[in-house]
Amino acid sequence: MEALIRALPKLISAAGDSEEVTEVAARIAWRRVAGEPLRQHAVPFRLFRTTLIIAVSDAVWQKQMAALSGQLLSRLNAMLGQGTITFIEFRIDPGTVEHERAAHRPVANTVAAEQILSSVPNELVTAANSIPDEGLRRRFLLAAGANILRRQS
Repeated sequence: MEALIRALPKLISAAGDSEEVTEVAARIAWRRVAGEPLRQHAVPFRLFRTTLIIAVSDAVWQKQMAALSGQLLSRLNAMLGQGTITFIEFRIDPGTVEHERAAHRPVANTVAAEQILSSVPNELVTAANSIPDEGLRRRFLLAAGANILRRQS
């Protein structure tokens, strides 16, 4: 992976004006720059010219990521070559974020999680719907469901 990261500027240069290659390189660089914690709430959506559009879970994450944008932009361009990305736009799009999370979730964990979630009473699910962060709401319901199953056994 390190060799690929170091080769990104050369790949972009060799591809010329290929937006597709630049976008794929930007996605790879984002995964490295953002790290696992940020990637749970902020995923690359599209590269439009030199603006990297990042989907975020909610307004809180949008604000937090905007505060980090200068640092993130600098780190991205250090990997890709200066000027590859000139701006990062953070758009609230929880569906895209959840889709990305699901794509990287192991299948066995997804099945186990669905079994745990099915044990959560409807009243608790309704109450949990007031939690705006989807990831936090899901983790809360998984913890509650695991606790219920543990008590039942």
